[in-house]
Amino acid sequence: MGIEGTQGDDRPVWARRMRAERQARGWSQTDAVRALEGHADKSTPSTSSLLRNWKRWEGGEAEPDDFYKPLIAKAFGTVSAAFFPRPGNRSGDIELLSGTGMDTLELVSRLRTSDVSPATLEALRITADRLCSEYPYMDPQQLAIEGHAWLRRICSLLDRRLTLLQHQEVLSLAGTVSLLIGCVEYDMGQRHKARSTRRAALSLGEEAGDADVMGWAHEMAAWFAITQGDYRGVIAAANAGEFVAGRRSVTAQLAAQKAKAWARIGDRREMEKSLDQGREVLETLPYPEDLDHHFVVDPSKFDFYAMDCYRLFGDNDRARVYAAEVIRSSTDLDGTPRKPMRIAEAKITLGVVSAREGDVEQAVALGRSAISGERKSLPSLLMVSGELRNILTEKYPSEPQAAGFLEELQGLTL
Repeated sequence: MGIEGTQGDDRPVWARRMRAERQARGWSQTDAVRALEGHADKSTPSTSSLLRNWKRWEGGEAEPDDFYKPLIAKAFGTVSAAFFPRPGNRSGDIELLSGTGMDTLELVSRLRTSDVSPATLEALRITADRLCSEYPYMDPQQLAIEGHAWLRRICSLLDRRLTLLQHQEVLSLAGTVSLLIGCVEYDMGQRHKARSTRRAALSLGEEAGDADVMGWAHEMAAWFAITQGDYRGVIAAANAGEFVAGRRSVTAQLAAQKAKAWARIGDRREMEKSLDQGREVLETLPYPEDLDHHFVVDPSKFDFYAMDCYRLFGDNDRARVYAAEVIRSSTDLDGTPRKPMRIAEAKITLGVVSAREGDVEQAVALGRSAISGERKSLPSLLMVSGELRNILTEKYPSEPQAAGFLEELQGLTL
């Protein structure tokens, strides 16, 4: 994916921004048109017709009318007044650099200079890390809003004069925030948006040469696949991620996703091989500084994956031990849940074990507690709660408590 510069570009500011915003997301013009169509609340012309219009708009040959301006702005996560400033508003103007009369030495000098300070980039790095650390507990809609706002700020730097290293850094930061937005979108059941955002993040990671961003983009594909029952797709995505990531934190999570897929396929040997692979990687890595950062695999997270695997194989004792440890490590000393989504799945696991052992009252109580939390990842929670639903349906078809809980589960939909 290439981010084109503005040198010698006499197109209107909004046309340049359309291209810059699109390229920052790794979208083709067709991708951009589909995003626009997704935000329209009434029928639009055919995709091919809109694509022709988009080419004219982006080329500066024609200005979008009042119907399309809000749609374009919404597709890029902003408002039309900011994207299409009124006459006299120079907030979107950027200084064009003269590209004539420079010899080789001056060109190289410009590549080594920047009008973006190191402090600005450091502030953006801190903010990106903060957003990623708020993922476990912040309201997903609010986190998505903040994520989009900061992604716009980061992408706006691509129109500034950057050194080569700064350009790479900005692309990496944009990739990281895009990954976070994609995760939140998927949590809220916005599958189409999440898939597009994931692809954009992968393109940004490839352009920046950032193995972490690329690895996590593949991990997201594995996560999407497992919650949709595509277990071979999980393994393929995890293998692709391992290839680009090497021995990083994300590699341990990729191995864990493979283990979860093998468990659902029913191959215990491959499941345990994958778990061992992930553990071995984690053992070689330093202890993470920020345990809340979503794109860091803390050691206790591997108990969470092992819990899932052994529950699926009916190993009640090991599943119970892992679930109790997940709840303990995910709760602060004052009893405040620090990882509410992990705790929810651990409670479902304990509910499954209780149902298998004949304690339907305990199973239902744990299930209700799990689905009542405010912060939840719907695709993951639906996947694991489906196991509890199946056991209650098969073993306790006439039990009133089970029937009441099953009705509640029906309301837990994407």
